[in-house]
Amino acid sequence: MIIDMPSTNTSQVNAKLVELREAGGMTTLGRVLTLVIATEDGQQTEEAIDAANDASREHPCRVLVVARGAKRAAARFDAQVRIGGDAGASEVVVLRLYGPLADEGASCVEPLLLPDAPIVAWWPFDAPAVPATDPIGRLADRRITDSANTKRPIKALEQRAASYTDGDTDLAWTRLTSWRAMLASALDLPPHEKVTEATVTGAADSPSTDLLAAWLAESLRVPVRRVKADKGGGIGSVSLQRRSGPVELVRPDGKTGTLTQPGQPERKVALQRRKVNECLAEELRRLDADEIYADALRRWRKLNTAKSGTKTARKPKAGAS
Repeated sequence: MIIDMPSTNTSQVNAKLVELREAGGMTTLGRVLTLVIATEDGQQTEEAIDAANDASREHPCRVLVVARGAKRAAARFDAQVRIGGDAGASEVVVLRLYGPLADEGASCVEPLLLPDAPIVAWWPFDAPAVPATDPIGRLADRRITDSANTKRPIKALEQRAASYTDGDTDLAWTRLTSWRAMLASALDLPPHEKVTEATVTGAADSPSTDLLAAWLAESLRVPVRRVKADKGGGIGSVSLQRRSGPVELVRPDGKTGTLTQPGQPERKVALQRRKVNECLAEELRRLDADEIYADALRRWRKLNTAKSGTKTARKPKAGAS
């Protein structure tokens, strides 16, 4: 069921939620959190809602969508309440804000938050430079961004590294779960030798590839070479060098990976690129700080800064041939 409420306010939206709850015998007791989605009004809004609806089947929640409209328009507050089949296992409230109200998302959301329930903020596309100090981010216990879903993914990753605060996470990191699990399990098999160096190959604009390389450098404490491939392909391969030979995980088609290592049979493993709803559901399972992500992000920033410094040091002087 979808109920449109044009030119409304938060009091009327709250009253409508109570009315629907009483009429349908629903209860908010089964809601485990409030998920606030901040995005621009348009097709992006529906894509984010679809992903949240899927994730809500594992994490029943109240979904509050702040869809910012044109700032030059007249001030207007339109709402839409979705329940039942149109809201997965949650209740969805879409707030479309226009004119001066476009920057007042936090004020409009606050009266609709579930009492005594954790709050998670999600920016499915472009995110503020510092999510923790954004008005919506300040309301949240956990803040989810997606560097890969921006116009400049690596620039977005730089912002995430520079502004990291406990509670931040990025779906570019969540997409690495299968890769990290496969590589860790491979190193648990004999021969149990120390990794001496690693190589990670992936698209030049893939923040997940950068984070995987940083995670290996932080976890193994060995040199890691990041090789850039064509744009748009994500992670292509990982090679871990050991005395008896390399451990290699290669994914040429974006779906199936091949794991090879000395003394073990070649294995085909499922490495299909994860959908947004799967990554979102995984992140909603935890509300504490992701320390491993934080360490990888710090390592990436350190490596990136060192690389930039090296380039600057080698820059020829003016007039040099």
